[in-house]
Amino acid sequence: MQPGVHRVPLPLPNDGLHAVNVYLLENLADDNGIVMIDGGWAIPEARKELEAAMAAIGRDLGDISHILVTHIHRDHYTNAVELRRLLGSRVYLGAGERPGLELLGRLRNSEPAGSLDVLRKAGARELAERIRKMDHGGYDPAVWEAPDHWLGAETLRFGDGALRVIPTPGHTKGHVVFLDEQHGLLYAGDHVLPHITPSIGFELAEPGGRPLADYLDSLRLITRYGDARLLPAHGPVTDSAHTRVAELLTHHDNRLAQSLDALGEGGLDAYAVARKLGWTRRNVPFSELNAFNQMLAINETAAHLDVLVLRDQVTVASVDGIDQYTRVR
Repeated sequence: MQPGVHRVPLPLPNDGLHAVNVYLLENLADDNGIVMIDGGWAIPEARKELEAAMAAIGRDLGDISHILVTHIHRDHYTNAVELRRLLGSRVYLGAGERPGLELLGRLRNSEPAGSLDVLRKAGARELAERIRKMDHGGYDPAVWEAPDHWLGAETLRFGDGALRVIPTPGHTKGHVVFLDEQHGLLYAGDHVLPHITPSIGFELAEPGGRPLADYLDSLRLITRYGDARLLPAHGPVTDSAHTRVAELLTHHDNRLAQSLDALGEGGLDAYAVARKLGWTRRNVPFSELNAFNQMLAINETAAHLDVLVLRDQVTVASVDGIDQYTRVR
């Protein structure tokens, strides 16, 4: 790891991903403070791990002056807001997340409203209703407050260092990454992950646009900058962000071809297509996924089919509120 950069895996309270990486940057010291990338989930276990990591480098929580959050999901954002209340740190978040945060404040619950709407249009209304009734952890307005600064495409300067903010919509509408060009480091959040592909379009806000098309464009955008070490939110640090971007683009090319094959000749909704595909690196049948992961699978299938529509390989028509896709002959 680059001197002055510390990766700290913080625990998560679920059985999917077990940890989220946050990064403590002493190499961008601002008035002897520490810049932190991502905040983690606001649970006591995460606070304890963070305190221990700070102590290990001869610091304490009070030294965290700025928290730069890659996106709005609770495993990245909620602990940043909690730390701001405790420490007075400044919190930064991509401007594209603003509609989702404002919708959350109006709904006052943590259900993924945008993703549930996608399920309904995909023909999975029963699954959407089942997920809507699940416990989504309640709504605590204290950890969903607005950031101090909404980020666009800009450069943040701390002391003698700088981070380029690059908007990378796809995983969420407002996802951003932070590029330290001086040291060749890319703090990639969930945009580029070393071993898994991030979910696409898992939104709190209303659905809209073409999240996979945005994601593929955002991946290509990364290659317009010099290659850098990949510092992801989940998994280990790797040497080349560009190498992993190329692998992700190939993966989605393959997945688009599989989705087209699964669509076949007749008109199908995204729910039907998702049930014909394998999932995860182990090619697990759709029926073996839990309800939450079935939602992610259907959302991603709809996103892939929408890209095929953009490429004029598939047509789509709404029938009784459900999108029906048909292969172009």
